[in-house]
Amino acid sequence: MHAEMLVLRFTKEVVDQPIIFRLVKDYDLEFNLLKATITPGQEGLIVMELRGHPKNFRRGIKYLKDAGVKVQRMAHEVWRNDEVCFQCGACTALCPTGALHIKRPDMEVRFDPEKCSACELCCVVCPARAMEVKINRQAV
Repeated sequence: MHAEMLVLRFTKEVVDQPIIFRLVKDYDLEFNLLKATITPGQEGLIVMELRGHPKNFRRGIKYLKDAGVKVQRMAHEVWRNDEVCFQCGACTALCPTGALHIKRPDMEVRFDPEKCSACELCCVVCPARAMEVKINRQAV
């Protein structure tokens, strides 16, 4: 099973087409929408995790590009200012993917970038404001 976090940008010419439906039906891919801004007749943006068999994944990405969708791999980095962080673990309580977790027995907050969806909840909940998320988008 192959999975990647992607940012899809739709032009106004294709925003009304059932493109995500086709990924599921024709390419047997699974998706998890993390953010979507779609306005009929205008441009659209979807942030999603896409997963499936590697061959189907590659074919699905080709389909998206051929349909006129701009596909970018989402890389994200979370920074913690260790001078400010007091390891309270508040960020771990709201992390929807488990990317931020408490390492026992030393009780340190750890980060697994492979699980991160860049939702930024950790930034909002941190009482010390020690968490920062930077999102980089790389063309696929």
